[in-house]
Amino acid sequence: MLKVRKKDKVVVLTGRDKGRTGEVIEVLPKENRVKVRGVNIVKKHQRQTPTQAGGIVEIEAPIHVSNVAHVDPKDNKPTRVGFKTLEDGRKVRFAKRSGEVIDL
Repeated sequence: MLKVRKKDKVVVLTGRDKGRTGEVIEVLPKENRVKVRGVNIVKKHQRQTPTQAGGIVEIEAPIHVSNVAHVDPKDNKPTRVGFKTLEDGRKVRFAKRSGEVIDL
């Protein structure tokens, strides 16, 4: 089970885009990969179709989930994520660095 979900704020830990932050735009759980907005941009040669122009387009390529970490809501630094159950019975994710609840 992945601890990263769509619309989470993450920071890249390793690779060419190390230190960059962005929002998760897609999660690929079968491949253990995520797509992050503005990170790991690659150029793709796009063939022209009746609805779309051809040419070279830039898209976000997926990166492995182990290379990203959640951004702590309190101090904007990388943090690990844990699960806990609230008094009302909801299971939520929380930042281990500050104890702040990530899910709303």
